[in-house]
Parts: sequence; C-alpha cells; structure tokens
Amino acid sequence: MGTARLHSNWYEANQAYLGEYVSMLGLRLAGEDSTAAEAGLAEFESGMEHPPMLRSLVERFGLSVFEADLLMLTAALELEGSFSGLCANAHGDSRQTAPTFSLALVKLREPHWSAISPSAPLRRWRLVEVGAGSTLMSSPLKLDERILHYLTGLSTIDERLRPYVSMAPGVRHLTESQRALAIHLSESLRQTWQSQGGGVMGLAGSDDEAQLQIAAQVGSHLGMPLYALRAADIPTTVADRDSLARLWEREALLQNAALLVRVDGAEDAKRQLQPFLADVRGIVMLTSREPIPLGGRPVLRADVARLAPAEQEAAWQRSLGPYSAQLNGSVRQMVSQFEFGLGAIEAAGNELTHLNPSDETAASALWEICRRRARTRLDDLAQRVETRAGWDDLVLPPEQIATLRDVATHVRQRFQVYEVWGFAGKGARGLGISALFTGASGTGKTLAAEVLASELHLDLYRIDLSSVVSKYIGETEKNLRRLFDAAEEGGAVLLFDEADALFGKRSEVKDSHDRYANIEVSYLLQRMEAYRGLAILTTNLKSALDNAFLRRLRFVVQFPFPDSTGREAIWRRIFPAGVPQQDLDFERLAYLNVSGGSIRNIALGAAFSAADMGAPLGMRHLLEAARAEYRKLEKPMADSEVGGWTF
Repeated sequence: MGTARLHSNWYEANQAYLGEYVSMLGLRLAGEDSTAAEAGLAEFESGMEHPPMLRSLVERFGLSVFEADLLMLTAALELEGSFSGLCANAHGDSRQTAPTFSLALVKLREPHWSAISPSAPLRRWRLVEVGAGSTLMSSPLKLDERILHYLTGLSTIDERLRPYVSMAPGVRHLTESQRALAIHLSESLRQTWQSQGGGVMGLAGSDDEAQLQIAAQVGSHLGMPLYALRAADIPTTVADRDSLARLWEREALLQNAALLVRVDGAEDAKRQLQPFLADVRGIVMLTSREPIPLGGRPVLRADVARLAPAEQEAAWQRSLGPYSAQLNGSVRQMVSQFEFGLGAIEAAGNELTHLNPSDETAASALWEICRRRARTRLDDLAQRVETRAGWDDLVLPPEQIATLRDVATHVRQRFQVYEVWGFAGKGARGLGISALFTGASGTGKTLAAEVLASELHLDLYRIDLSSVVSKYIGETEKNLRRLFDAAEEGGAVLLFDEADALFGKRSEVKDSHDRYANIEVSYLLQRMEAYRGLAILTTNLKSALDNAFLRRLRFVVQFPFPDSTGREAIWRRIFPAGVPQQDLDFERLAYLNVSGGSIRNIALGAAFSAADMGAPLGMRHLLEAARAEYRKLEKPMADSEVGGWTF
C-alpha cells in the first residue's frame, strides 16, 4: 500500500487513492483476504490533505459501505483495464465482464438488499446505470459518466444538462440597498436550507438585471455556484421533466450548487415550473415580473424595485468618467427619461467614453446612446416610427395646439414635479402621462404623436391594438404587459392606434367575455396611468369610452375635420421644396372636402403622375389624383369642389 504523503498534490493523491480502492476490490473478487488492504486504504485517506472525491460522494449522497464498494466496483472497469477479467472470473462466465447486483451481494462488504431499490441513492441519483438483462440481479451495471469524472476530480457539469442550464452571470453591479437585501435573503435561505434541506426564493419586479444580480449575490454569500434555467425550457412531458429534475438535483449535490429559474410568465410557471419544483430539493431561486404561485410550497419572497432616482444619479456620475463634471446638468434628464439598471448605466457611460465626443456634443451623444440601448426589447414588439415632423407641419386650431404643447411640457418636467417637488411621494397612481387623440381618420392624430416624439427627442412606437387584442381570454392582457414592460426602460412614446378594437368591446356585461373585455380596458388604462413615459390612444369613437375611463386620461385632444381655411393651410405645406409646381391654386384646392390624410394621398398621387409625364406638378395632375382618392373613399365628388378649376 502507498501513502498519500508521497504525492506532490491532491490530484495525484486522489488518483492513487482510487487505485488503492480498486486493488482492495480486486482482492475481494478473487476471494482473498482484504483486511490489510482495507486498513491501508483508511490510512491512505487519513494522510491526504483533503478528503478524496469518493468520500465527498459518500457524504453528499449518504452511501453505505456496501453502496460505496458497489459504486467503485463499476468505476474499476473504467479505471483499470484488466478489471473486466476479474469480473468474468468471479462470475465464472467469460462473457460476464461487468459487475452485477448478484455479484456485489456475494463479494462486497456489508451487503444489503435495500441498496438496489429504485429509491435508494445509487439508482435514485443515477450514480449507477442498470443495463439490459434477463433479471435485475443479473443485469450489467455501469458507472454514470458524470460520476466517473467527479471521482477523478474533474468537476464539469453533466452533458445532459447543458441544453437546459448554464452558469448564471456573476455579481457585477449592486447598490447598497440591493446588497443589503441580498444578504438578508441569503441568511434566511441558509436557515431554511439547514432546517429543511432546501428552500425556494422568489424575486419579483420589472428590473430583470437587478434580480439576476441579487440572486448572484445570494449564491455568492451562500458559497454556491449558481446555474440558470428558463422555465419555458422545462420539458412538458412527465418523463423528460422527471429526468431533468433528477439530473439537476444530483448536480446540485455534487457541486453544492443553486438553481436560478427565470420565469417569463404565469403560464410557464403553472404548466412546467410547479411540477418540476415539486420534486426538486436544494436551493432554487426564481426571478419573474410578478410573484409566482407555487401551489402552497413555502417561498421566501422579495420585491425588487427599480433604482431610486438618487441611486440612478449616483450611478450615472460614476459611469461618465471624464465627462462626469460637464454632464452634471444632464444627468437628471437621463434619470427622468431612461430607467436603466446599474449595468445599462455603466455600459452607456463606457460607450460615451469610447465615442469620445466633443464637450459641445457630449450631452446629445449620450441621449442618443440611451435611446438606442432602450430600443432592444421594444423593437420586437412594436413598430418604430421615424419622426421628422415638427410643429409647423400640424394644422390644428389654437386650443388643440396648446394642449399638445402642454403634453410635451408634462413629459419634459415630470422629474422636477414628481421627484424634486415631491408629488411622487403622494402616491404612484396617476403619475403616468396619458392622452386620448380622437377624431376621424386623416385628421392628424398620428402626425401629432410624431411631432411630440420629435419635440421630446424620443422614439415613437406604434402599436396596432387590433393585433394585440386576442380572442383568447387573458391573452390581450398578457400582450399588453409585454409591451409596457419592454417600454419601461426607455420611456418611449407609445401610440396605441385603432383603440376602437379594444374600447369597442365595452358594453353592458351580458356574459364572461364582455366582463373580460372590460377588464382588458381597465388593465390598459391602469398601465397607462403607471407608465413613466407618454402613452397615447387614438380612436374614431370617443363615445366608446364612458366618463369613468375618460377621467383616468390626463389629456383628451379632439382632432376636428379641417375647414376650408385649415385645408388651405395643409395644401400650402404639403409639397416639399424640391417639387416643381405650375400655377397651383391653393384656395381652389381647399374646396376639396377631405381630411389631411387624403390631402397627402392626393398630393403624392399627383406628384407621381407629374414625374411620369416629365412635367411640373399642376392642377390637372391634382384633379386626376383627387378623383382617384374619392373613388377609393367611395365618395361622390361635388361640382362645387372642382368647378372653376383651370389648367
């Protein structure tokens, strides 16, 4: 027998220990006395600086002496090439080169039948695999590959887990309040772990990054590597889900690891997560937008709020580096508009430093960096509208223009009023800036939204509510939640077009679908009230909203059908400076009784016709385009509208 002290490092000593153990088992298979070998093995282990991996495996899975010997008997086939011959000799059959339960019960120390039970450690944790055979007792046994690597000191995650789990990101960004929360949660989780052998922690909130960082800090505080799994990736079939649960639970014991499950929605939790967690022990952390019900299983819950404005300001100052002093006055603008986490703030600051703009352009460069970074999630859910229109492009009565300018003022000054002056401290309800634009098609509702987005230097996203509304109960609310959650970070201008698709459902409640339609309307208005950006609804049917809903909207702007004066103003502004014109009579054009949207269509149609003829755009081109527009609208053209036109 060797001694552990003869080896230069633990890895060599561990390999030697496995060799000594295999030699001892060889004596037992051969029917020879192994007493001295067993004593030498114990002495070898006591001389090691750190216990061998087999000892760790025995302790983690509660293996008996017989189960440890049986495990090593299967390992011996992999570690010692000649061991298959010893097995064949012990069986008395040259074809039986692998160990079996029957052989183990005869040859190994302290045998017991319970070791071969499916609920016993060797089979429950799939440490040993049972091959095909005529009976359980005569079936060949094989060591699981992951366990072989573990015994030899190579701690790499099971290959069968790789499609599902991966290492969670380490701790990078935490505020003092987040760090304090993580420490509190880890201490509570440690107590549950020690008393119950496991525990579930649930983090909920809209700041996904903060949840991940807090979970990583909890894992670090517990001394546990953290692996991440998406709830949506949990298999739906019972067999596959059970296999994943067993493999992960085993991995958690092998590495003393914790599992982080990222839950995208309640449906994922109900269908896959709940049955998965029902059979998984150990430490599990959940992150989600809203608290996840787990069917009565105790959960240590915590709400993770987004960074407070003061925390965001401090983070911006740290991240801006050499630009910190000169952009001090711009930081509050960033905080008022972009609700970034620590990681996003640091990334934006690094990008600005790398861009190295001049002192004069640094503020605008940082604003554009933030706009671009905030688009990532929303671009997949809504249509971003390029905004080039300005106030001069709007033709509306003075009262409507004044109201729209008030909307811009509220968005621009909300940080000053809410945070500095303290209105936010009076309650969060009603702090969102919401508006209803109502009027016939083509009267300028979408154009006004573009003007506001341009004025505020924000992105405008158009959401067609007719595509959001689902015939399946609950799906509309889920779609709206995804939209608002994605928009929160950048506070973009949200334009919910064709709101009639949702509000048109509101009626006297006659059945469950009517009732749910009203719930969906209430949910939309609730999110608009809480949304930190500007949310705009457009509708042709103001009458579809009752007064209770109208009171929940901060602004209501009526877009009237333009009169002749308004139409003339629109005609005078509709043509770009590069369009060659010939004898256009704008006063006569104003006789056409159409909306601004139709005026644009007529102007475009006439421009294409003039370009095709190689001629300046004139009244004859506009007349033909007007007739085409009227045909499209199925509207008769009165003589009074085109009478007296000259070409």
